[in-house]
Amino acid sequence: MYTVKWEPKARKQLNRIGDRKQKARILDAVNMLENFPEVSNVKALTNHQHQYRLRVGKWRVLFNAHEQVEIISIEEVKKRDERTY
Repeated sequence: MYTVKWEPKARKQLNRIGDRKQKARILDAVNMLENFPEVSNVKALTNHQHQYRLRVGKWRVLFNAHEQVEIISIEEVKKRDERTY
């Protein structure tokens, strides 16, 4: 069982999300990280400064997991189209 620790930057990013439903979904998903690694929508990252990402709709929660889960950043994924790549 892990404890979840929020970095101040991630807490600010969460507070800036205007949609209350999205905020609640992100909080619920992050609370599930107490059961890490038995959590869905988590992917280990390679060649990245953070170890894992959690997908919650169009939002990504970047975190590291050692003795505890440390929430580093919350980022929105913009819509991709044919000009993205």
